[in-house]
Amino acid sequence: MTGTVPLDTTTLTCVFAVCRARGAKAPEGVSGHAGGGALRTLSAGRLTAVVQHVPAAGFSQEALRERLADRRTLESCARAHHAVVSAVAAVADTVPLPLATLYLDDERARSALVGDEQRFLDALERIAGRVEWGVKVYAAAPRARPAQPRTPSAPAPTPSPGPGAGRAYLERVRSRRQEQDRFRDAALRTAERVDSAARAVAVAARRLRAHGPEATGGHRWQVLNAAYLLPAGQERRLREALAPYRRVPGVELELSGPWVPYSFAEGSAPA
Repeated sequence: MTGTVPLDTTTLTCVFAVCRARGAKAPEGVSGHAGGGALRTLSAGRLTAVVQHVPAAGFSQEALRERLADRRTLESCARAHHAVVSAVAAVADTVPLPLATLYLDDERARSALVGDEQRFLDALERIAGRVEWGVKVYAAAPRARPAQPRTPSAPAPTPSPGPGAGRAYLERVRSRRQEQDRFRDAALRTAERVDSAARAVAVAARRLRAHGPEATGGHRWQVLNAAYLLPAGQERRLREALAPYRRVPGVELELSGPWVPYSFAEGSAPA
């Protein structure tokens, strides 16, 4: 959040996205944040921002901390923000701003944008005519081996309660861990090949932080979370480059897009 909200402030200016001055307009069919005013444009030198007046009572630092601590509220705000950014990007090259980029009023927002004008112009040049694609690679957990069937005449083995049983249990645990490590190592090698193949057709690339098991589930590990900047319409080249890796045993590959190039608004690594 930008700025400190005084108690007598009734509204704040929320900035969603920044475009070049020519061709930018307020999007239709989306409403922005609930309780806010109409979406509109704000001129700032060689830039135009898409903004909305929002009630200060609901978007102060304290109010935001409380609202965004709730997962459903956070998701609702994020969807509203993304809907506006996507609508703007559908008609003009767009630099998306982070969720809840707030200023005390239009003049404060305009001043900040003009002060950072060159950075925004550089970003707009970088992403012009390009879109973001996401690639995720997962190591699938090895499946448990089916138990060997016993013949009807064979009596069930009697487990030994002695020290040997403990050693056997530890060996089984160690064997499972080693097998998991082998699956993960193989998936990591595949992930590096996937990254190289995607970079070969991308303009720029960025490795993102991998999601933990709370997001991926216990049945797989994320070994690659990356974004690639491609010229619009180049999806086929990317799909073809990644096709061989969809058939690698023990590996799951997910491709998503095209997205507004969020990951490349602040610069990026060359592909």
